[in-house]
Formats: sequence, C-alpha cells, structure tokens
Amino acid sequence: MMQIEKFITDSSKEYQTSERCSIIEIINSSGNENVSLAQARVAPGVITADHSLNETEEIYYILSGQGIAIVDAIHHNMTKGDAIIIPKGVHQSIENTGKEDLVFLCICTPRFQQENYINHENLE
Repeated sequence: MMQIEKFITDSSKEYQTSERCSIIEIINSSGNENVSLAQARVAPGVITADHSLNETEEIYYILSGQGIAIVDAIHHNMTKGDAIIIPKGVHQSIENTGKEDLVFLCICTPRFQQENYINHENLE
C-alpha cells in the first residue's frame, strides 16, 4: 500500500532570508526529490534579490497581494490567482507593489536545494 504523507503549513517556522523575503518550507525533503513547496512573503515596497536556480524550474502562485515578477528581464504584473513558470537558470525576482504583504507559493521541480541557488547581486 502506498504511504500518504500530510504536510502542515507551520507559520511558527517562517524564517527571513538574505533574499529579502520570508519563507515557510512546507514540503522539501530528500525523501521526495521531485518537488518542493514553500510559502513566501514579501513586505510592501520590497523587491527580492536577483537570483536564479540551476537545475530547478520554479512556479510562483500568488495567494494574496500584488506585485511584479521579473523573469529574464521581462516584467509581469501579478495578483491573487496568477501563476508564472520560471525556467531553470533564468534570472528572477519579485517586487511587492501593493500596500499589504505579497504572499505566494513557490513550487520547485526538482525540489529546491540551496546549492542550486545563485545570487546575482551583492547583498550586504
């Protein structure tokens, strides 16, 4: 019989990244290499670091707020219910253009691994 796992979004495990956003890891384990799922939160007026993910495709799905996803230097207006696919190795960032937090899901295939993250700016 197939084992089914249930994952719970635990907001007490939210952490701030150097990328200028907060993350809650929902699904990301070596037991499931094919996909990871995280919830991201970006404060009003903030733009995340320009970065890319080697060997990992990513989908942003907007839960609340509004912003601009910058993917390969193209600006895409994003609001609740919108999704965008970000190909492997492509520069990306997202800006919160609203007055409330921009909250979105990050679905990565294969799963997100820190060693695949490349920061394209000098964060201090």
